Amino acid sequence: MKKAMALTCGLALLAVATSAQAIDGNVTIGKKYTNLNVGLGNSSPGLFLNGNWMRSNDDGSLLGLGLGYNFYYNGLMISPGVKTMYVNPRESRDGYANALGLGASYSFNSLLGLYGSYYWAPGSFSHNIRSYQDIKGGVAFSPIPMLTLNAGYQYLVLHGKDNNKNSVLADGPYIGASLSF
Repeated sequence: MKKAMALTCGLALLAVATSAQAIDGNVTIGKKYTNLNVGLGNSSPGLFLNGNWMRSNDDGSLLGLGLGYNFYYNGLMISPGVKTMYVNPRESRDGYANALGLGASYSFNSLLGLYGSYYWAPGSFSHNIRSYQDIKGGVAFSPIPMLTLNAGYQYLVLHGKDNNKNSVLADGPYIGASLSF
């Protein structure tokens, strides 16, 4: 009985904690890559959860899941987080990476903002890759509250291990759109 009550209370707290969180979907397209994201709480203070699938035309793909916490103060949001990714480089062995990172965004007003993030995984947090590095930054424009258009630059590289080639999944400008519900 106590286990059932604890489980019920835990599920109720989880429901209350996530009820104010917005669900969003995002697509970004670069010259040689596509990235699809789905998230819960990415743009609001508190806990966030997201997942993504990225495909490079030349160097493979990855599938990721991220978790973090958004701290908000006066237009500035700081977002420490962790990501775990299954990586499938085209000319190397499949593996995984567990990355630590930090994101930041600043909203000038309800229409315009800046954002950036950096995630890194050393070889000790990875399998079949020496390291993982993802750097992203850009400008966001929200013409209506549920739609955000963005443009920026992303560099994502998987450094090869044991004489395997480095795989650059993203290196260049991108455009994207995000819907929040």
